[in-house]
Amino acid sequence: MKRIDWSDTAPEDRTNVLARPRFESTDTVTSTVRAIVNAVREEGDHALLRYTSKFDGIELSNIRVSVREIEDAKRHLDATSLDAIDRARKAIELFHTAQAQPDLDVETNTGVACRLIRRPIPSVGLYVPGGTAPLVSSVLMMGVPASIAGCTRIVLCSPPPVNPAILYTASLCGVTEIFQVGGAQAIAAMAYGTESIPRVSKIYGPGNSYVTEAKRQIAADSNGAAIDMVAGPTELMVIADQTAEPDFVAADLLSQAEHGVDSQVVLVTPSVAFADRVDTAIANQLSSLPRREIAEKALQSSLTIICVSTSTAAAIANRYAPEHLIINTADADDLVAFIQNAGSIFVGQWTPESSGDYASGTNHVLPTNGTAIATSGLTLADFQKTMTVQKLSSQGIQNIGPAIEALASLEELEGHRNAVSIRLQHLQTAAGRKVQ
Repeated sequence: MKRIDWSDTAPEDRTNVLARPRFESTDTVTSTVRAIVNAVREEGDHALLRYTSKFDGIELSNIRVSVREIEDAKRHLDATSLDAIDRARKAIELFHTAQAQPDLDVETNTGVACRLIRRPIPSVGLYVPGGTAPLVSSVLMMGVPASIAGCTRIVLCSPPPVNPAILYTASLCGVTEIFQVGGAQAIAAMAYGTESIPRVSKIYGPGNSYVTEAKRQIAADSNGAAIDMVAGPTELMVIADQTAEPDFVAADLLSQAEHGVDSQVVLVTPSVAFADRVDTAIANQLSSLPRREIAEKALQSSLTIICVSTSTAAAIANRYAPEHLIINTADADDLVAFIQNAGSIFVGQWTPESSGDYASGTNHVLPTNGTAIATSGLTLADFQKTMTVQKLSSQGIQNIGPAIEALASLEELEGHRNAVSIRLQHLQTAAGRKVQ
């Protein structure tokens, strides 16, 4: 990890120091995804089967996972796995259920009633990547809030063969339509619909550069679908002082570095001696890490920043806006109050980032690449939409009508003004009749 002394870094250079490594979508990825998306739109299932054969090396006769396969999935899991899935599900369910908000009713003027009401997004699509391990946690993080929100149709796509753990977990979350399709073609299928896969209103889930580019393209298409976010490589910042356990900090840094070669981890500490101990601990733990080569490459673009105090460390965190932020200092609880920009915060020596990834109850779908400065991680609200409702009585239109007329005239929108004026005139005429 490259070491930086924050005090010796010129103010104009600090932004560059905190810049993420560049792993941008290439022109090749963009054009390849565009071709895939267009093919799925035009050819439907035929294109999906062709791409599954080409990219996954699997010949399928049926894209949909059968009900029997879903029901049989449980028997492939041992008791320990079943218990872990259930415990995580309950924690996530508890935390996200608590996020539900009642409808809002406000009388802004006498006779002017305004409401804010919430409705579930009716159809949602969840994408769960394939790879070397089943991402059960991703199913939980998306499926549980979708179910709580009341989404009536929850569709899941994952590359074939779909792991039994994913099938079982999806069934627990109320997902009944599961399709063995991966990559950009899965995103396109959920966005536009095929003979087998229904079209959905919003798509959620992580993926490689092709999946990310597909989400970007369908979100930009008025006939496509909304998306949760465009997620980049995962990242972690750790603020730690000399009271922290170096082995814990090293393990936390490696837990994110092992995600991929494009991951970035950052240690911010006021102690040079502590940074040295963390470096030693990282070297020791790397030797036994199965994904050592991946972690080593990620560490090449990672940082250790030496600063004068934990308050300065908090300021650095706010500039970086990390996806994950661990605060492992003597004043950890107090320091949280100074953090303005982070996807998720992990406080104290006993709170690894892994807790949020799996079973603490918070959601692990979080903003990356500095977007935490203005956006949030996935919550129950992301599976809902809000609508405003207003109702004016005759007294209400008389109370605010003149203001509406004046503003409409100011904007030179005569039709807007007239929609109010005609009502006010009607009330005046009716009142005159009563007087007579």
